Amino acid sequence: MILADLGAEVIKIEPPDGDRTRKLPGLGIGFFRSFNRSKKSVVIDLGTPEGRETAADLAGTCDVMIENFRPGLMHRMGLDYDTLSACNSRLIYVSHKGFLPGPYEKRLALDEVVQMMGGLSYMTGPAGRPLRAGTSVNDIMGGMFGAIGVLAALRERESTGRGQEVQSALFENCVFLSSQHMQQFAMTGEPPPPMPSRVSAWSVYDVFTLAHGEQLFIGAVSDKQFVTLCDVLQCPQLAQEPRFADNALRVAVRPELLACLGAILKDHRVDELAPKLEAAGIPYAPIVRPDQLMDDPHLKASGGLVPMQTDDGGTTDVVLLPITLGGRRPGVRQALARVGEHTQEILSRLKARASA
Repeated sequence: MILADLGAEVIKIEPPDGDRTRKLPGLGIGFFRSFNRSKKSVVIDLGTPEGRETAADLAGTCDVMIENFRPGLMHRMGLDYDTLSACNSRLIYVSHKGFLPGPYEKRLALDEVVQMMGGLSYMTGPAGRPLRAGTSVNDIMGGMFGAIGVLAALRERESTGRGQEVQSALFENCVFLSSQHMQQFAMTGEPPPPMPSRVSAWSVYDVFTLAHGEQLFIGAVSDKQFVTLCDVLQCPQLAQEPRFADNALRVAVRPELLACLGAILKDHRVDELAPKLEAAGIPYAPIVRPDQLMDDPHLKASGGLVPMQTDDGGTTDVVLLPITLGGRRPGVRQALARVGEHTQEILSRLKARASA
């Protein structure tokens, strides 16, 4: 999807009954719509010799091929890098796997599997209660790293004339996300505690409950911001107490400080306090559900939430890549494809090429 948004023609190969993620229930129901825009859909049955031959022929015409089958399957189908690159030396072949080469490489992996074994679930949940992140971070970021590898390989091909194999893996992706905590251990000799149990580097960096049960995150990460926060809350005497004189002293008595602030904040309303915090330059954030983001004024004003035609003929708003290029947001380039919508268009090219 990233490559499609950036201008590539992306051809998605689907089995005759369509990609299984089109029909995921529950929390997976939005996955296909979110990550398959601007791709062309071609149905090829890789379970047949004819289908595998067609797929190989198609790969011979492409700059990049991306696959995420279980380990060894592409080799058994004759669609591995060595086989395809023998016919198309410029091919960049991307394999998305659970693990890079090593002792684990033949294991099957899922996002939640690698979150558990890559340190992320341990760091996210309370002590003794490992908790997966609230979205498919490794599935998504694994794809991002694959796209980065494609861009680097395309650049290298300009000088060498040859493609190469790129591998991106979920486990290594998750370990990369956990790397700062690994270094924390390397530097201190102490295993890092889970985030809910951590010793915060800042005294005011927490979620507070305000009037009517509303919640607001507030972060005052410098001595100046702490004084400013006390002024906004009309409690300047708090900043003048010796035990709260600087951040290190405040961290030492953080539970007591948070209790003082909580008692003050419980009488404030979010809609009244938030503008004051913004005007004073204090970092803050309401606790927002994903459904509320569909009407987020900043997302709409910045052009990051735009309509896309869906495969059933309707429309939905989708989130664009979080970048600008020359001041523009790369947008939706074509409607979400129906299963096999572009099969005739793409495969007719192969026939024309073969007869030329």
